[in-house]
Amino acid sequence: MATTIPDDGQRWRCAGCGNLTRFDVTRSRRTTEFWHFDLAGEHRVEETELRAESVEQVTCRWCGRSDAIELVARYEPAGVDPEAS
Repeated sequence: MATTIPDDGQRWRCAGCGNLTRFDVTRSRRTTEFWHFDLAGEHRVEETELRAESVEQVTCRWCGRSDAIELVARYEPAGVDPEAS
């Protein structure tokens, strides 16, 4: 089961149905934010610093399975040799 967010060379795949594009991701984030309030009391977040993040569950949107999500390599476009660079 995938519990990490894919990097640039990876993607999620559901081993149950083959889905590569639709997932529900439950994650917890710990952040520090700078909130700026105007004189009327309205605020906007001007800065956000991510302190920690954990993926709790990834569920396939097509078949509903969370026990079959895996990280797989992204494919290179046809005709591109990744070793040629």
